[in-house]
Amino acid sequence: MVSTLPVSLEDIRAAARRIAGRVTTTPMVQSVSLGELAGVPVHLKLEHHQTTGSFKLRGATNAVLSLSPAQRLRGVVAASTGNHGRALAYAAKAEGAVATICMSRLVPENKVSEIRRLGADVRIVGVSQDEAQQEVDRLVREEGLVMVPPFDHPDVVAGQGTLGLEIIDDLPEAASVLVPLSGGGLAAGVAAAVKAISPTTKVIGLTMEKGAAMKASLDAGQPVQVEEVASLADSLGGGIGLDNRVTFAMCRELLDDVILLTETEIAAGMRHAYACERQVVEGAGAVGIAALLAGKIRGGGPIVAILSGANVDMGQHLRVINGTQPLYGEEGP
Repeated sequence: MVSTLPVSLEDIRAAARRIAGRVTTTPMVQSVSLGELAGVPVHLKLEHHQTTGSFKLRGATNAVLSLSPAQRLRGVVAASTGNHGRALAYAAKAEGAVATICMSRLVPENKVSEIRRLGADVRIVGVSQDEAQQEVDRLVREEGLVMVPPFDHPDVVAGQGTLGLEIIDDLPEAASVLVPLSGGGLAAGVAAAVKAISPTTKVIGLTMEKGAAMKASLDAGQPVQVEEVASLADSLGGGIGLDNRVTFAMCRELLDDVILLTETEIAAGMRHAYACERQVVEGAGAVGIAALLAGKIRGGGPIVAILSGANVDMGQHLRVINGTQPLYGEEGP
């Protein structure tokens, strides 16, 4: 089944060899508190400890290393909600290439400033990922830059899939893997790796309740546009592209379920991560914990929840922790 899809287990293993030494093999720890709540063992994959604070470094590094020297010389460009931009800026700089990152005005300033610090050329365009992508398309067409998409590219998906290899290496008996879901690069890559090695392991995508483009597309049977809205899980925002070539098909084939979470549930996940697990994670990185706390995960264990990112504005994080952060589209505390 997996071999017929755009990214295979062999592609992911090749990516693991390619990026070895350039990304961190992140730890996985058992959560006593979540295990007691779920009634089965729960493990947390601490991918927010990655060098650039999120899983995105895996895919960006694999994609940059897969380019020819001539392509790197032209410079790379991408649209981003923040974490891919930071990862691509880092990966490009490591290989002597220049990165241009296009983002909408919804991207938090802490993510924008970090991308600038890494030396990338930052373009703020419009109020959606789709508008930022239009600027990317122009730069590719008019200036010859090489696009490295945030998710819908085989090399990016294969790089993200290396996270799935690590999970199964560490816990081959995993019954379910909980994966944050946005454009589907992480979910597709992890699912491709996990399902190829352990076909009975469930892979469940988790996303915010409003503006969930992949969920809406899966329900419609084809890629569709959704309104992009502000969320604590800002990294999960944006569309999947109406011409999606890779991640839609893979998520449709490989994901066992997609679960939606409210802003209140996401905030609870962030608070639990900090108070009980001693981990600072952004909203997108807390959705696995949030789903467990909300009782939305059924079945046996062990369960692995991926904590995908830590690039949160610390002022917002403190407000979430102390219950004073207004929640987007919901009544505040």
